[in-house]
Amino acid sequence: MNNSTVGRKVSLVTNLDWWTILLYLILIFLGWINIYAAVYNEDHTSILDISQRYGKQLMWIGASILLAICILLIDAKFFSTFAYPIYISFIVLLIAVLFLGKEINGARSWFQLGAIRFQPAEFAKFATCLAISRYVTQFNFKIHELKSLITTGTILFLPAFLIILERDAGSALVYASFILVLYRQGLSGYILFIGIWMVVLFIATLLVDQNILIFLILGLAAILVKISGVNLKSLSIGLFLILLVSISVHFVGIIAKKDFSVLTCIVSSFFINLIPFVVFTYRKKLLAAAAIIFLFISSVFYTIFVDYVFQNVLESHQRDRIEDLLGKKSDPYGTGYNVAQSKIAIGSGGFAGKGFLNGTQTKFKFVPEQSTDFIFCTVGEEWGFLGSVVVIILLVTLMSRIVILAERQRTSFSRVYGYGVACILFFHMSINIGMTIGLVPVIGIPLPFFSYGGSSLWSFTILLFIFLKLDANRMELLR
Repeated sequence: MNNSTVGRKVSLVTNLDWWTILLYLILIFLGWINIYAAVYNEDHTSILDISQRYGKQLMWIGASILLAICILLIDAKFFSTFAYPIYISFIVLLIAVLFLGKEINGARSWFQLGAIRFQPAEFAKFATCLAISRYVTQFNFKIHELKSLITTGTILFLPAFLIILERDAGSALVYASFILVLYRQGLSGYILFIGIWMVVLFIATLLVDQNILIFLILGLAAILVKISGVNLKSLSIGLFLILLVSISVHFVGIIAKKDFSVLTCIVSSFFINLIPFVVFTYRKKLLAAAAIIFLFISSVFYTIFVDYVFQNVLESHQRDRIEDLLGKKSDPYGTGYNVAQSKIAIGSGGFAGKGFLNGTQTKFKFVPEQSTDFIFCTVGEEWGFLGSVVVIILLVTLMSRIVILAERQRTSFSRVYGYGVACILFFHMSINIGMTIGLVPVIGIPLPFFSYGGSSLWSFTILLFIFLKLDANRMELLR
C-alpha cells in the first residue's frame, strides 16, 4: 500500500463528521429498541431473534453500517459523475415495478425476491437528489429561466408521477420538499407563495361549496386588482362586463334547456372577455392587474382539478382519511381508527411515559402498523412527552447539522445535495409525526431511522452517507 493511499484513508477518517455519525447511530439504536417494544412477543423475548421484526431490523442495521462503509470508500467524484445514470436506473426500476412488482397494502411498489422485499420508491429519493444537485449546479443553469424550471420540474415530476401510479401517494409527496432546496438556490419567493396558495385552495375546495369559493376568489382578485393601481372606474367596468356576460350565459343555458352552474357562467364570462381584457391591459400597461386576473383564472381551474382528483382519482380510503382529518366526517372505528388509537397511545404516555415494554396500547396491538408508520406512538406511550421531545430534538439536531455542513461545502453540487438530504428528512419527520397526532392525513411514510424496514433504513443511510463522503472530501472537490 503506497503512501498516497494511506494518506487518503487517514484524511477520510480525520475529515469525517463524527458528530453526525454519532447522531445516526443513536437514532438507529433508539429505533431498534422501539421496534422491539412495538412488536414485543413474550414467546420470543430475545432481542436478537431474527424470526421477529426486531431481529430482522438488527440485520438491516448491520447491513446499513456495511453499506455506509462501502459508500465512504467510493471516490467522492463518482456521485457527481454518475448522478444521471443512477437517476435513470431508478426511473427504469420505478417503471418495471408497475408491471413486475408485488402489491402490498394496495400499492404495487415492491419487488420481492424470496423473503426479501425491495422498494425502488425509497431509493429513488437519493437518486433524484443527486440528479437535481448535478443539474442545478451546471454552468448554464439559470433558475429564473423557463427552460431551467421546466427541466428541473421534469426531474422531480417523473419519479413522483411513477410512484403515484404505484398508488403510493405518500412517497410521491416527498418530492415537494425539493422546492425548499430550489429556494435556497435563488428560486423566486413568488413560487413559494403559489405553493402555499395551492395548499390553501386545496383545503378550501374540500371544505367550502364550490360556487361560494369562486365568489370568494373573485372578491379577492378584485381587491388585488384595485391595490395594483387600476382606478375604480376601470375596475367597475370590468366587473360589470363579467357579470353581464355571466348572466347572458345563464339565459343561453335556459333557452338551450341546459342547467349551467354559477361556476360555468363565470368561467365562460372570463373566456369571452379575455381578448378585450388583454388588449385593455396592454394598452394601459396594467401588467400587475393582468397577472392577478391570470392567477384568478388559474385558481378557478385548480379548484376544478382538485375536486375532480379528489372524487375520481383518490382511493376511497384516502378520501375518507382526508375528510376525517378536516372534520367533514367522523369514523373513529373505520377510517379514523388509526389516528384515534394513535392519539390515545401518545396521550396515555403522559409526561414521562409508562416505561419500557409497559405500553398497553402497543402491547395489545390497538395501534395498526405500530412498528412502521406509527412507530412514534410507541415512543409517546412508553417514553412520554419527555422521550418524544428527545427524539424530535435528535432528529432536528441531525438536520441542523447537515445544513451547517452544507453551508461549508466548497462545491455547489455538495451544498445542494446536503440541502436535499436535510429537506427530505424534514419532510419525513414532519409528516410522519404529524399524522400520528392527527395534524396531517395518514399517507404512510416512515419516520427516518425509526420505522421498521430495510428499504427505508438503507435509503436514508445512503442518502446521509453520500453527503458525509462529499463533506469529507470537500477540500478536494473544487470546481
